[in-house]
Amino acid sequence: MFKRIAIVVNPASGSAGPDSVAEAERILAAAGLHGQVTVPGEAGLVACLQAALDTGPDLLVTVAGDGTARAAAELCGPGGPLVAPLPGGTMNMLPNALYGGRDWKTALADIMEDGVVKPVSGGVIAGRAFYVAAILGSPALWAEAREAARRGDLSGALIRARAALRRAFSSRLRFRLEGRPRAKAEALALMCPLVSSAMDDDEGYLEAAAIDPGGALEIFRLGFRAALGDWRSDQTVEVTRIRAGAAWATGRIPAVLDGEPTRLGRIVSFRFKPVAFRALVPREPGTVA
Repeated sequence: MFKRIAIVVNPASGSAGPDSVAEAERILAAAGLHGQVTVPGEAGLVACLQAALDTGPDLLVTVAGDGTARAAAELCGPGGPLVAPLPGGTMNMLPNALYGGRDWKTALADIMEDGVVKPVSGGVIAGRAFYVAAILGSPALWAEAREAARRGDLSGALIRARAALRRAFSSRLRFRLEGRPRAKAEALALMCPLVSSAMDDDEGYLEAAAIDPGGALEIFRLGFRAALGDWRSDQTVEVTRIRAGAAWATGRIPAVLDGEPTRLGRIVSFRFKPVAFRALVPREPGTVA
């Protein structure tokens, strides 16, 4: 039984909904539990997460987008409180990997009724964590166009799409994977065991794929697959297992970390992290309590 539960809700995120605070309180009450439900103020989501953690919870629940889910897991780490990053955004990459497509209300009710602890591995790149997949290189620029379109900024989306096409093939990514010689490609993709169809959760590796599309049309198609986390099924992808590596480019490296676009430095290193945080997930059917 949890002594203290903190829930951070962003009602404005993709699938949380305007009544999400009241719904979260209702689900806790139905389970006979009490918790503090907060929403971000002017200071923003990260400050709201930190304030929730400062109350000393046993469990931190988030109902928000991909960036918040990743930030909550990173702030808690392996030694902090349990984390339940529920699907409240648009893509919900980490939440869907943990909760199997449940909506946030169903997932919250399920873990309150019969949740179990799941250690989650991940990766670290340039000091930043990811738990599903990281995309480095020009295809990641399409995620910036996607984000602008999602916000309703169509002119910004068009500008970013044109920039992505201009960047394609103009500056290839260099990289070195452990035990292998230097190489270069249009993009490098890293996938964590949590969502790998080829690895078990407890395997100590990341999957790495050098991606070299054959032209602008391939970049366009692969860029959107990367933005949707679907790069592994692409015919241009060949996967290998690694524990560490490095990448570099002539300018700042565009990247997507668990669905969130960002820019990294010119030179980055990355590595596998065996236990990145501990999630509270529903018990699988047929397992013993």
